Amino acid sequence: MEPLAERMRPKNLNDYVGQKHLVGETAVLRKTIENDIVPSMILWGPPGVGKTTLAMIIAQTTKRAFFQMSAINAGVKDVRETIEEAKRRQFFNARNPILFIDEIHRFSKAQQDSLLGAVEKGIVTLIGATTENPSFEVIPALLSRCQVYVLQPIDAEDLISLLKRASEQDEILKLKNFEIKEYDALLRLSGGDARRLLNILELVVEFSPLKSSSEPTLEITNDFVVEIVQQNMVRYDKTGEQHYDIISAFIKSIRGSDPNAAVYYLARMLSGGEDILFIARRMVILSSEDIGLANPNALLLASTTFQAVHQIGMPEARIILSQCAIYLATSPKSNSAYVAIENAMREVKESGNLSVPLHLRNAPTALMKNLNYGKNYQYAHNFEKNFADQEFLPEKIIGTTFFEPSDNASETRIREYLKSLWKEKYGY
Repeated sequence: MEPLAERMRPKNLNDYVGQKHLVGETAVLRKTIENDIVPSMILWGPPGVGKTTLAMIIAQTTKRAFFQMSAINAGVKDVRETIEEAKRRQFFNARNPILFIDEIHRFSKAQQDSLLGAVEKGIVTLIGATTENPSFEVIPALLSRCQVYVLQPIDAEDLISLLKRASEQDEILKLKNFEIKEYDALLRLSGGDARRLLNILELVVEFSPLKSSSEPTLEITNDFVVEIVQQNMVRYDKTGEQHYDIISAFIKSIRGSDPNAAVYYLARMLSGGEDILFIARRMVILSSEDIGLANPNALLLASTTFQAVHQIGMPEARIILSQCAIYLATSPKSNSAYVAIENAMREVKESGNLSVPLHLRNAPTALMKNLNYGKNYQYAHNFEKNFADQEFLPEKIIGTTFFEPSDNASETRIREYLKSLWKEKYGY
């Protein structure tokens, strides 16, 4: 059975909820649709405000073929196959089909480039939906060929009318005997997302044991809604608690050297539509915070992963992310770089802006030289082993140790190297 949100999806502009500034009686986009002069466009707005529905209505109103794909799991090959199919439909003066791409901001530059020719030649009319600012997430060449329409959050009045319409018109809900007594919890838990709002309503009504209109009326109150939602809505939400729980488990699995758990939580995030750049960014941070000098190549691989997934996009990016996650999970671990900067930051906070020793100061002018700026500085490369035994810390904190090498092969070599240079100063 289709979810309530899908069953209640409007089929025409008259039933469409919200976005009066775009599709109201005298709005520009409505006139454009009704006159069948639809340009390629980007629909920019938060989740659940009707981007997909509007694209479908445009196709239905203008009687055009409708191709739909999600940037989460489509690649360049899928785009090209769809464009070839659109070309095959160009006969008997048929109008060019609409290609709707949900979350177009997730497409890599190469994937967006693959759309340019078809859009420019009019093979397809592109409608891209995005929750991110297209100025930053859509390549300039593609953006210049599209109109950008901003969709606003749906106001409470329209959301309540949507609930009433669903209660009265949906063939399944009409069989249930319920009454919505309070709306605050429904509106708050939906966060202005119409799709989520209808899903919550369906969940709450279906939870009721009442099966027919002959039974007592189920009163839907704020407390009842909160109780049912907390008990039943367990799912990955990339903007909610699950978002933080799953990324936390992912990071802790890598830190704990468990590659199996790492790829499992990676799969949970990818399946839930998590932003691949968010995942890659967190692995870059982890590569320094939890691996660091124990394996300096970890930062190189994580940084390369970030660039690669940005260029490639999904679905292929999942392989790159998996490789990086497994590599990081199976690398030796050290947080010495993290501890060192935290120790130094704490010292700066406690001791303030201590004076830089004179011999380390820059001396670009005669006055500064006369004040002994840079005097007696020893250029390390003029000495044996490229090392000069001189003091670098401010006088007040001479001898303070911020960096403590960890017990791993790489940092053991660092420890021995420092001991050979500094002898008594850094004994570790």
